[in-house]
Amino acid sequence: MNKYEAMLIVRADLSEEDKKSLCASIAEAITKNGGEVNEAGVWIERKKLAFMIKRYPEGTYYLVNFNAPAQAITKIRYAYRLNEYILRSLITRP
Repeated sequence: MNKYEAMLIVRADLSEEDKKSLCASIAEAITKNGGEVNEAGVWIERKKLAFMIKRYPEGTYYLVNFNAPAQAITKIRYAYRLNEYILRSLITRP
């Protein structure tokens, strides 16, 4: 398994319940595809975006460090794309 880092920009107007369920779904997308989450959390709570993304001027940044097989990354990206609360996602190898 390889090490990966995911940076997610999420809607800033979420309630606490929605934030908790979003964290669970972010981790679930990784574990469901054979990966394991090492560290996950909010990196920046509320930040004004340089330009609007999906009509939202602000976003919350989540940073997730995880291990996963290489073939699972496309499935994880697809799961993040389907989530309506995630505005953008980027998965890289550190």
